[in-house]
Amino acid sequence: MNNYHTHTFRCRHARGSDEEFVQAAIAAGFETLGFSDHCPWPYPDGYVSGIRMTPDQLPGYCASLARLREKYAGQIRICIGLECEYSPVLDAAEEELFAAQPLDYRILAQHFLYAESETHYVGEPTTDEAALARYVDLCLEALETGRYLYLAHPDLFNFVGDEKIFRRHYLRLCEWMARHNYPAEVNILGLSTNRHYPTERFLRIAAEAGCKGIIGIDAHFPAALLDTLNINRGKGRAAFCGLPLIDALTKPAR
Repeated sequence: MNNYHTHTFRCRHARGSDEEFVQAAIAAGFETLGFSDHCPWPYPDGYVSGIRMTPDQLPGYCASLARLREKYAGQIRICIGLECEYSPVLDAAEEELFAAQPLDYRILAQHFLYAESETHYVGEPTTDEAALARYVDLCLEALETGRYLYLAHPDLFNFVGDEKIFRRHYLRLCEWMARHNYPAEVNILGLSTNRHYPTERFLRIAAEAGCKGIIGIDAHFPAALLDTLNINRGKGRAAFCGLPLIDALTKPAR
């Protein structure tokens, strides 16, 4: 009973106090609750994202979770993390921002192919093979840095073209993850809200490549941590596709 994919109100599309998430996780019997709200970006042009905290909110985010970790010590393990994009252009500025904070981990989530202010969300349907290839290339480049514990909703890219193209690119991603011991997330938010992910076609490719899976609740409100129906649906979908699940994260072998 561990979840490493939890958001807070700071991302502007989640609700509930930090403490309410902790209390829900305790009620659900979780051993570990990892917070991984959407990372801030220090955009040089002053762009303000509508889906993530601002850089000046990061210290307060970490301080709040540190206080809760102390308050609930002995009842649950709280980890301080971020769900991060990877952008080669903005990478240095982001690393400088994070260096001053007591982060326990990061997970990778590639919602965009370029800086958010310059491109569109990868969840929009497309038949563009070049865009799919860039998505996979970016994920691999990011994972190669060794900074991330796993790739969240890896099948977020909504490719609706030729299945052979989908398989070719996702197989190279999954084979790399299997080789380096990175699990593939089974995303419960996507399942519970009937999004285009997690897909059986991806989970089968991940299983074929030798990946392990991990449940990521992607909680945007406290009650999501108590949603045993959809958590069990996610476990069942992984089992149906032959993808074995792990429960706890460790640093991948590099």
